Amino acid sequence: MLRGDWYLDEPGLAAERRRCWRMLDRFNATGAVDDAERRRILEELLAKFSPGASVLPRFHCSYGTLISIGANSFVNNDALFMDDALITIGDNAWLGAGVIVCPGVTIEENAVIGAGSVVVRDIPDQVIAAGNPARTIRRL
Repeated sequence: MLRGDWYLDEPGLAAERRRCWRMLDRFNATGAVDDAERRRILEELLAKFSPGASVLPRFHCSYGTLISIGANSFVNNDALFMDDALITIGDNAWLGAGVIVCPGVTIEENAVIGAGSVVVRDIPDQVIAAGNPARTIRRL
């Protein structure tokens, strides 16, 4: 799975997903002022959740443990990260509402991803990208 090869589901992967989904149930049920609780859950769930990073509910992912989010990055409501392979979000990235990030994607520093975009390949630093699939619209 991490090499990008086809894989069959197995009980261990299913158990990891269920653990993730239980944590996401708690995350997505937090109240509007529960920033500290959301941070605590994501620090436990994700491989890396850097200082100043923010993810708004509702957030969905497969495992959580294959996601790294850099400092001061922002992920708006209703994001889906398909982390069947590593997903890396660079520092100061901004992802709009309803974004889907596919497995194996890196979004570099200071990138902006438009709402509703489907990110299927790496996004370089200092760009605005949007669409399905997300493409660079302009450099910042």
